[in-house]
Amino acid sequence: MTRKPLADGLFHSASHCGSSKGQDGAGQAVAASGTVETAGTIALVGSPNAGKTSVFNALTGLSAKTGNYPGVTVGRRTGEAALSNGTTVHLEDLPGTYSLDPISPDEKVVSDVLGGRLDGVRAPRALLVVVDVTTLARSLSVVAQALALQLPAAVVLTMGDELAARGGHVDPDALQRALGVPVRAVVGTRKSTVTPLLDLLADVDSWPMPVIAPPVEDPRERRAWADSILASCAYRAPTAHGLTRAVDRVLLHPLWGSLVFFGVMFLFFQTIFTVAAPLQGAIETFFGWLGGLASEHIGIPVIADFISTAVIGGVGSVLVFLPQILLLFLLISLLESAGYMSRAAFLMDRVMGAAGLEGRAFVAMLSSFACAVPGIMATRTIPSARDRIATILAAPLMTCSARLPVFVLLVGLLVPEEAHFGPFGARGAAMFGLYVLGGVSSMLAALAFKRSILRSDELPFFMEMPPYRVPTANAVLSQMWQSASMFLRKVGRIILVVSVALWVLLALPAHSEEASAAGETAVSAAQAQGVAEEELDAIGESAEKSYVMEHSAAGWIGHAMEPVFAPQGFDWRVDIGVLASLGAREVFVATMGQIAAAEDPEDPGAALSQMTYTSGEHEGGQVFTPATTAALLVFFVYALQCMSTVAAMRRETNSWKWPAVAWTYMFVLAWVSSFVVHQVVAAVGS
Repeated sequence: MTRKPLADGLFHSASHCGSSKGQDGAGQAVAASGTVETAGTIALVGSPNAGKTSVFNALTGLSAKTGNYPGVTVGRRTGEAALSNGTTVHLEDLPGTYSLDPISPDEKVVSDVLGGRLDGVRAPRALLVVVDVTTLARSLSVVAQALALQLPAAVVLTMGDELAARGGHVDPDALQRALGVPVRAVVGTRKSTVTPLLDLLADVDSWPMPVIAPPVEDPRERRAWADSILASCAYRAPTAHGLTRAVDRVLLHPLWGSLVFFGVMFLFFQTIFTVAAPLQGAIETFFGWLGGLASEHIGIPVIADFISTAVIGGVGSVLVFLPQILLLFLLISLLESAGYMSRAAFLMDRVMGAAGLEGRAFVAMLSSFACAVPGIMATRTIPSARDRIATILAAPLMTCSARLPVFVLLVGLLVPEEAHFGPFGARGAAMFGLYVLGGVSSMLAALAFKRSILRSDELPFFMEMPPYRVPTANAVLSQMWQSASMFLRKVGRIILVVSVALWVLLALPAHSEEASAAGETAVSAAQAQGVAEEELDAIGESAEKSYVMEHSAAGWIGHAMEPVFAPQGFDWRVDIGVLASLGAREVFVATMGQIAAAEDPEDPGAALSQMTYTSGEHEGGQVFTPATTAALLVFFVYALQCMSTVAAMRRETNSWKWPAVAWTYMFVLAWVSSFVVHQVVAAVGS
């Protein structure tokens, strides 16, 4: 694999990536699904990181809507811009593209939309070509292709303040005369620069067009045309900051850059554990108080148990981990906004190349830290269909935010709070190790697929290196909230529904007489041991609930699953949690919370740590031994327990074949790995 820096912060890498033509896999299912009325639409076109979406947001405010193009999975973003004359104009933010000669699914959709070739979508009325003025020399290629479409067009210059700060120069009026189309300079955060653009949109029909269309067929002629445009507008390219050069010499260095990357990631997870712990304790206390309040004041026992256990206990046991989730998204947003993530992608391109992939795959992998669904959707920028599928199959192994509540719960059971790894907390170090394990496993899985059923050839890879910027609070908080709200919606839908269903399965059939007898037996045994009188009612109630749970429909399912996971040390209650987690991983936490609350309503956390086997050869022994807890952690590293991810795979590959392959290989990998870990840890512990 070769790599070299190109002009204006663009980096090139030739990785193992093949053409998508004639290859099996992630083809676009382009079929009419009803005409989408886009007559009068003005489309925003531009390269990635050009500020196109910022311009779109500035023009539309809060009126933006998201969806998919008819028949394809590529997303579309539309909105209305209110003009000064009282009318509105319909805008569409097209996916970023470096060229209108498509090599990836995203770029093909852009080309088809502009050419009116996408079923159900009419060609736009006019174009706003958004250009990062700091990279004007390179961006003129897309400008030429857009102007050659013979649609009314205007050029929007962004990053003008950055151009001036870095010693560059451009004359917008001269550029307008040279191109023959309107040119406006916009800084998305300054309303005064957006107003002239809104005024321009009010009269699209009067926009001038070039007398002669720019040359687009011959690269030499296009380059000569671009040079003449640059000369006409007195363009002077910006210089890189000395600090930027110095920092990049470290961050992009094969050795030092890698050490910095792993150091940043290590501190990343230390922060998640240490900062979020007090907040997590406060939320846990609140939901415990709320559940107790419901039990105390709701007169009907069944309804009281349903509210306190299924609703408050099930959902609350997951919301306890919201501080960690918010911190995860906050730190990712800060690193991305500061410009570090692009450097990490360039650095990890070496790793991607070793796995047979390219740097764009790292973007998908990185997105999967938040959720595998947007990670899988991010593969649309990968030109090779086979590389797309390999990345899609490997991305779910990256440790997503859904695993975080499970990991925090199990690491808390496995690693004592006072344990340390050098000067750092051992729990944060363990969490970092789990994330590294997921990342390394993802690369190995991609390599295995690329060396076997998904071989492909090389294609060039280009990546933008944005300048370092101080993240703005609005952008960071907005991005963090968008990601966190997705987690909260999942809690409100999937986890609540599963928690309610699980409560029903754990409570029925009731076995009232048998349960009462079990409670009386437990009370008698406690009295014989000299337990205080005021504790006897709680002991009897807990024994009754435990009996009902073990002999319930869920208990029957858990016992039926025991032979499958007995080698890993899972008992029937853990099996119920694993089964419930197939809908969403976080449900495991809600499930174990309900089970623990049934055994000890006063202290579910203690009940979980002290849970013992109720039958079999290990009866009376502790369930969450180090060997079993470690095996469960490894199982959750590898197993594909997310139906949303499976559905995203189905949409992106247009086939059930690849989701079936992913679920099967990940389950086998999870079972075998957890079995091996259980045996090794048990042997070491003995």
